[in-house]
Amino acid sequence: MNIPVVDLADFLNEDENQKSEFVQKLGKAYEEVGFVAVKNHGISDEQIADLYDQVKTFFELDEPVKRNYEIAGLAGQRGYTSFGQEHAKGFDAPDLKEFFQFGQEVTDGDPIKAEYPDNILVNEVPGFSPALLQAYRSFERAGKSLLEATAIYLDLDQDFFNKEIHNGNSILRAIYYPPITSEPKSAIRAEQHEDINLITLLVGASADGLEILNMQGEWIPVTSLPEQIVVNVGDMLQRLTNNRLKSTTHRVVNPPVEKWGTPRYSIPFFLHPKMSMSLACLESCVDDAHPKAYEDFTAGQYLDERLREIGLKK
Repeated sequence: MNIPVVDLADFLNEDENQKSEFVQKLGKAYEEVGFVAVKNHGISDEQIADLYDQVKTFFELDEPVKRNYEIAGLAGQRGYTSFGQEHAKGFDAPDLKEFFQFGQEVTDGDPIKAEYPDNILVNEVPGFSPALLQAYRSFERAGKSLLEATAIYLDLDQDFFNKEIHNGNSILRAIYYPPITSEPKSAIRAEQHEDINLITLLVGASADGLEILNMQGEWIPVTSLPEQIVVNVGDMLQRLTNNRLKSTTHRVVNPPVEKWGTPRYSIPFFLHPKMSMSLACLESCVDDAHPKAYEDFTAGQYLDERLREIGLKK
C-alpha cells in the first residue's frame, strides 16, 4: 500500500493554513493507519548514502571483530548485538538479524548524561560513528517537528514534548539481515511487533520486506519513495493517548527465493523521551466511551519492561 504522505515543509513554513492542513493529515494518518511517509524531512540524499555505506562496511567486518563491540550489561542499548539475540514480544524464535545501536550524546552539561552509557566507537571503521551521530541529530530535528505537530493535533501546547525529548533516550539502530543460505524455518525475518518508543523514523531500506497489519487484519507491504522517510507511532505515544493514536503492528518478511542471496539493511531512529517522562494517559483522551486503558508508568519503567520481554535484558 502507499501509506499517507505529508510534506514537513508545510508545517515549517509561515502559512498557517498549510500548517493546519499538515497537522490534520498527520494526525489522521496516525489514528487510521499508524504509519505516514514524510517528504522534505531535512536529511539529504548524500547523508543517507554515506550512512548506508558506513553501516555496510561495519557489518562486513569479520564476526570476531564485530563481537568486540558487543558489551555485556548494556541490554543491547549501545554497540553491537549479534545475530539471533532479540525476539519479538510474545515469540520465542529469534529475529534473523544483527544490529548496532547508537544513543544520545549529551553536550550541554545536562546532568542527565550520567543516565546514559557511552557510545561504542568502532576503530576499524573511522567514519561509522560520525555518520551515526550526524544522522541522529538530523532525525532528532525532524522528530521534534513531527511531535510538535502531534501535540497541536492533540490540543496540547506545541512545545508539549520538547522538554521531554531534549537530551532524550532516543536510539539509532543499524540493522543487518544476512543473506538466506538455506530453507528458512519461517517466512519472517523480524516477527510481528510494535515499537516501544514515541515515534519511529525510518530512512530507506536496502530491500523490500516491511509489512503492516491493517485494520482488516491483512498484511500489507509498505512502500515509500526514495525521498521520503517512513514514520510510525510507537507504544509510548499510543499509551499516552489512551489508544487514540495507533501503534501499528508490523514485521519484516523474507524475500522471494530468487532474492535469498540479497542482504537487507535498515536504519530506524527510535525517538524516546527522557526516562522520567510520565506516560499516564492524557485526560483529554479519557472519557466514558474511552476509559483509561493503562496504569501510570514512566517512560523508563515501560522501556525496562519491554526490554525484558524481547530478551535484551535479563
